[in-house]
Amino acid sequence: MKRIIITSLIAPLAIGLAACDVDQTKEAELPEVEVKGGQAPEFDVETAEVEVGTQEKTIEVPDVDVKMPDDAEGKPVTGDE
Repeated sequence: MKRIIITSLIAPLAIGLAACDVDQTKEAELPEVEVKGGQAPEFDVETAEVEVGTQEKTIEVPDVDVKMPDDAEGKPVTGDE
């Protein structure tokens, strides 16, 4: 229902924009600007030390076996329905 309402509102706008004819009548011109002096900001930054390396480590992951219950017809329940 929302799609029909949105389409009915957008269609007249699209037709209205397509019916427009735009012609540029004057070129744009940037103003002349003169910049004198000034100073860029200065910062003192203390970053954290990061050490990069490798470390051998073995992690055992448990084996997980999932058994899904059957529905009334004896078919497994998957949760995708």
